[in-house]
Amino acid sequence: MRVALLSYRSQPHTGGQGIYLRHLSRELANLGHRVEVFSGQPYPELDHPDVTLTKVPSLDLYRQPDPFRVPKLREFRDLIDVEEFATMCTAGFPEPKTFSTRVARVLADRVDDFDIVHDNQVLGYGMLDIEKLGLPLITTLHHPITFDRRIDISQTRNPWRKLTLSRWYGFLRMQARVARKARKIMTPSETSKRDIAKDFGVDPARMQVILLGVDDGFVPPTKPRIKGRILAMASADAPMKGIATLLEAFAKLRTERDIELVLVTKPRPGGRTERLIGELAIGDSVRFVHGITDAQLVELMGSAELACVPSLYEGFSLPTAELMACATPLVVSRAGAIPEVVGPDGLCADLVTAGDVGELAAAVGALLDDPERRERYGAAGRKRVEELFSWRAVAATVAAAYQEVIEDYEKENARADR
Repeated sequence: MRVALLSYRSQPHTGGQGIYLRHLSRELANLGHRVEVFSGQPYPELDHPDVTLTKVPSLDLYRQPDPFRVPKLREFRDLIDVEEFATMCTAGFPEPKTFSTRVARVLADRVDDFDIVHDNQVLGYGMLDIEKLGLPLITTLHHPITFDRRIDISQTRNPWRKLTLSRWYGFLRMQARVARKARKIMTPSETSKRDIAKDFGVDPARMQVILLGVDDGFVPPTKPRIKGRILAMASADAPMKGIATLLEAFAKLRTERDIELVLVTKPRPGGRTERLIGELAIGDSVRFVHGITDAQLVELMGSAELACVPSLYEGFSLPTAELMACATPLVVSRAGAIPEVVGPDGLCADLVTAGDVGELAAAVGALLDDPERRERYGAAGRKRVEELFSWRAVAATVAAAYQEVIEDYEKENARADR
């Protein structure tokens, strides 16, 4: 099949959408399909020579190190750019909508080049125009961002900040409308399927759960793990990731143990994470790592005695599965789809109540004191990944879903022609 794979932004090292794009495109190509990726900034890293990238540039208003920048007048190319900037200036997030409009225009000139279009959680109004062009469309929805919105707003005391957050998440009304009209939605967990049906009003019969995979490069360590090292992979300043809970639990443990916390993230200077570390006086024991290669990440995952996933919600949690592949024992939140990933409590992880500092501290301390259980959890986690989480299997299942959508689209058009 000839596949157009769309993503409005494809952060290569952080953010599940970029990781999904990279591995799925590679394995689809390995299965013999022709894949072309269409993406806005930041552009993806693609690691198959036959997967091509077509850049669909935005104004890149959120780029580092100057997010919320004011573009120069010569950067504006058309009214879509004007809309993008105006939406940002009024506290909205424009990228899903503006990317969808741009990519629909690009595909209008290339209808004969593809058999199917795959929307990787863009869910902009432009997606509704793609099938009108003559191209069947399938959608991946990793999880409804309504959960991010609820958690962000609930943890903000400033009334003005609550107002601007509500405006920022205004794009969700559009995403819900587009999702309800989607021909078929793929999602990575039963939790996400249930929550998409509830929050977006999507018919469950039009959704299919397809698990995510783990790259073969994530393997158990060959060197001894570093005593007292705890690892977490999360966006440091996103409340949904639960880093504040982990920092408070770590501070309790730090008073009685020689331990260190490694966070694989880049915190916002002066943001809530840096402030909390200062308030807790644990700066000498917390280290941030970012911008590393996959090989360095695997080595880091394998260096920890245990890892924590303290999120308040996850639609799947790919880092959890990657840590399991590295045989790293886990303490995780009983939240969202995380229990689906790790399996029953006590199999390869201890599950704790999301947001409960005392329970998290107690679980981490108990696991640090039990090397035999850590060894058992690590081996069980590795085994579970080998049995369930394969990108090649994901690609094969996605390709079958493509074929189903193409056939459904053709039947629908045939009925309309009669």
